[in-house]
Amino acid sequence: MPLIELRGITRQYRNGKVLINALNDITLAVGEGEFLSVMGPSGSGKSTLLNIIGCLDRPTAGEYLLNGMRVERLSDDRLSEIRNRYIGFVFQSFHLLPGLDAMGNAELPLIYRGVGTAERRRRVREALEAVGLSDRIHHRPSELSGGEQQRVAIARALAQEPVLILADEPTGSLDSKTGRTIMELFQKLNSERGITIIMVTHDRDMARYGHRIVKLLDGRIKEEELVG
Repeated sequence: MPLIELRGITRQYRNGKVLINALNDITLAVGEGEFLSVMGPSGSGKSTLLNIIGCLDRPTAGEYLLNGMRVERLSDDRLSEIRNRYIGFVFQSFHLLPGLDAMGNAELPLIYRGVGTAERRRRVREALEAVGLSDRIHHRPSELSGGEQQRVAIARALAQEPVLILADEPTGSLDSKTGRTIMELFQKLNSERGITIIMVTHDRDMARYGHRIVKLLDGRIKEEELVG
């Protein structure tokens, strides 16, 4: 059974009197342990698709199954529980709080979940070690490079022990060399820990770090490509 199944997903927005179809009849399955890259021009529906998969938005029509569970019509509270239980998020902007060090930033979601201090610190230390930042735990964002800040953001997602990481242009603010380092880290987390990764990117070189590339155009899947 796929980890993610999208069946006829459509997302419409109304801008005044104009109806905008952000997604049109998207049907897609993502297997457990897969690394999927999603590409497409601006306005193609990439971020809308990621928001629906991440339970941050709801489709106008269609079915979304996560680990066999229908989620698209659940309550906001239940969707929040599913995000906390299953999903880690990594964004182009690192979303780190300047007043907190790497440890403090990475443990924030666990504080909100009510995870005890000892367990929280254990998870965060392991996550920061996994991303190569065990010697930067007490450094604040201003003391870290862009690549290191993104690794803190990845550790923050990793500490939640997710089955799925959603990454929206995770290398978009980084130079190409640092971007490749981040992509190699994603590959390592995927291959060694079996974490399913879905990444939106405009960069074909970065997209090829995944197992499969799905290309969107005008809210539809235009084509799919296996990498390798």
